[in-house]
Amino acid sequence: MESYPITSAMLESFEQALTGEERSRPTIQKYMHDLRLFLAFLPPDSAVTKEQLIARKEELARTRAVGTMNGMLTALNRFLSFHGLYDLQVKYLRRQRRIFTDKNRELSREEYLRLVRTAGRNGNQRLMLVLQTICATGVRVSELEHITVAAVRCGRAEVRCKGKTRVIFLSRKLQVLLLRYIREQKRRDGPVFVTRNGRPLDRSNIWHEMKALCRGADVPPKKVFPHNLRHLFARVFYSMEKDIAKLADLLGHSSIETTRLYIMESGEAHLARLEKMNLLL
Repeated sequence: MESYPITSAMLESFEQALTGEERSRPTIQKYMHDLRLFLAFLPPDSAVTKEQLIARKEELARTRAVGTMNGMLTALNRFLSFHGLYDLQVKYLRRQRRIFTDKNRELSREEYLRLVRTAGRNGNQRLMLVLQTICATGVRVSELEHITVAAVRCGRAEVRCKGKTRVIFLSRKLQVLLLRYIREQKRRDGPVFVTRNGRPLDRSNIWHEMKALCRGADVPPKKVFPHNLRHLFARVFYSMEKDIAKLADLLGHSSIETTRLYIMESGEAHLARLEKMNLLL
């Protein structure tokens, strides 16, 4: 079995390469987290064989979902490809394409509104507006920093993510809400939503604050995470327009196949539609 060295310097150069590709910071962090977790069984600066990597994949796959595992394998294979270690690349796990979404993780409009109202009752105006801004525009959490004072005043924001730029429009009602908040916070420029230290809110800030709303809003915690607001935006938009290509553009997706995952219906909804078809005696 031929072995190849994996060093800390190789990890650092890979991270620098991702930065040079202008990947978003959250994307880089996920790549490096997944990669280090996968390689955690190796002593520092040691050699590895393909057989060891396959065994590690099988070990991790026993306790992790297919999607999670394939995300880790993407990070690993990109790292190996970057360093020319093609012989070490590991095959992805195969899975049947999902037809229905998991209703137990799908945030409904009513649950979303309860979260917003609960944030308001708790006196957390910033979170109340963050929830509404993400859900009313479909922006990613990492793109929230592009919702600036200037963007609110003109009613549109230029969002740059994954090497692409797209325009996000703010409805008049959202503009009014955010303009009032800006005046109250005496903000003159920069991102609308910032921490006490003036830094843009990140995924971790928002995730923790959202989870704290679950009990008061009577919403299951597994439904409450920032990206689910983006999914709700997608489902509501598609229910009105039935234009998946337009929705893909709004969400900043390069593939419509990704957008399909956002508008996938639950098995219960499909069953209800079958019952209405009235094709049985």
